[in-house]
Amino acid sequence: MRRSKYEKPAPRTGGGAKTSAMIASLAAPGQRTKAAPFGHALVELAKTRPDIVGLSADLSKYTDLHIFAQAHPERFYQMGMAEQLLMSAAAGLAREGFTPFATTYAVFAARRAYDFICLAIAEENLDVKIACALPGLTTGYGPSHQATEDLAIFRGMPNLTIIDPCDAHETEQVVPAMAAHKGPVYLRLLRGNVPLVLDEYGYRFELGKAKTIRDGRDVLVIASGLMTMRALEVAEALRDDRVDVAVLHVPTIKPLDTATILHEAGRGGRLVVVAENHSVIGGLGEAVAGLLMRNGVMPGRGFRQIGLPDEFLDAGALPTLHDRYGISAAAMARSIRAWL
Repeated sequence: MRRSKYEKPAPRTGGGAKTSAMIASLAAPGQRTKAAPFGHALVELAKTRPDIVGLSADLSKYTDLHIFAQAHPERFYQMGMAEQLLMSAAAGLAREGFTPFATTYAVFAARRAYDFICLAIAEENLDVKIACALPGLTTGYGPSHQATEDLAIFRGMPNLTIIDPCDAHETEQVVPAMAAHKGPVYLRLLRGNVPLVLDEYGYRFELGKAKTIRDGRDVLVIASGLMTMRALEVAEALRDDRVDVAVLHVPTIKPLDTATILHEAGRGGRLVVVAENHSVIGGLGEAVAGLLMRNGVMPGRGFRQIGLPDEFLDAGALPTLHDRYGISAAAMARSIRAWL
């Protein structure tokens, strides 16, 4: 069987990491998960939306779009190993009145197809929904697959809405919200067996809205994506140290919910920490820092960032890499204790 150019043998890591550890679920042992929430939500939406079509660039199985392809084969287009063609075809379908969901890996959309997304989709403000797997450090396959700078690349693109959901519960709600929104959307997609977290808090996704998941008097963690899950774990871990941690979830990176962020960051004498599965350059952390500075909001106990370093990351097992680069729950807790 022909190997896709996007599937490659596991690189040497020096630690003998198995492939399964490099592409493992982000869920902790025993944590509740839901399989392919994006694919199943898109199938459900398509039942009442005949305009919904799906496209992928040889990666439908690895972006959970194969669920949609099986349910609606006549509405699925396999574009092959050609991300620029994928985005151009999606733009053409949008011009004809369809609502295309185009999937690939985040590295290929951000690095390889940027100009086509910009000129064919964003400039024309077309209803193309781009869902990209492996955002940030969610694969151990090294820099060729780790989209650690996708937010920095896409935040400057006019008309483009950017969403970074936390878990399966939110992803299911994001899909219909993306389709209802007029204009292009970039989704940082969590695929496979995705953790379930926010349903325990009665959370409901609203496009463009940040929401307080839990309150706390000592530390405010502003987080997006899987880092909101980590922040909630940290809040429980620091309870034993009598540190009270609030968690503000920011799933919409652009447009940013400036009012909520300013209100929460300006409350009391709390340490404000922004946690993101992205480089500390150009992502949510710098967006929040700029917002606070422009509005004269100075957190009482300071401002800190938890994110990936400005470097090409190692290959290896995900749990090891998350701890090495400071985005595991244990590493976050150590950082916050030190700052306090």
